[in-house]
Amino acid sequence: MTEYLTEQENFWAGIFGTEYIRRNDSKELLASNLSFFSRTLSKAGALKSCLEFGANIGMNLRAIQLLYPNIELSGVEINKDAAKELSNFIGDSAVFNGSILDYPIETQSDLVLVKGVLIHINPDQLESTYKKIYEAAKQNILICEYYNPSPVSIPYRGHRDRLFKRDFSGEMLDMFTDLELIDYGFVYHRDLAFPQDDINWFLIKKRAKNA
Repeated sequence: MTEYLTEQENFWAGIFGTEYIRRNDSKELLASNLSFFSRTLSKAGALKSCLEFGANIGMNLRAIQLLYPNIELSGVEINKDAAKELSNFIGDSAVFNGSILDYPIETQSDLVLVKGVLIHINPDQLESTYKKIYEAAKQNILICEYYNPSPVSIPYRGHRDRLFKRDFSGEMLDMFTDLELIDYGFVYHRDLAFPQDDINWFLIKKRAKNA
């Protein structure tokens, strides 16, 4: 297995990341994701391409494809087993099996998506990750993560320093002055029809160069 820069990357590239696949592969999750993205992307406009950082096996991308049948999908996934399943869905050439920090940005996508990913990144690498997200986005950025007004670390399935909560979107808005918050919201795990994992989401757009 490739040795990565941080403990968090090696954690998700290894057996824990592989076991995560089975916990997140269900028709119920696909239905919840379809409801989720129909809401979160309602102000995104027409989308022809989408790149997801931390795509796993593509459960988010499958829902987005149902909403945008002709969209071009691509994904970055650090776990080789998840990346293999993702490749079966969107094709080998559309998948980068490696760290977000190592992803070479060659083209921009109409939508860049991160959902339940930033919370697992080493805080020392967040600034570099924000730059990757920003540079990869042509227009829309959708951040869906656990929110906290100040940075905190909480235990994650018996592991320390594997889950961090903070204001990820606020930090990106402060870092890049041409970004604008378009919409935001919260999805509750007790939702009676389409539950998610207590996610705060933020739709951000790049302002036009001449704006």
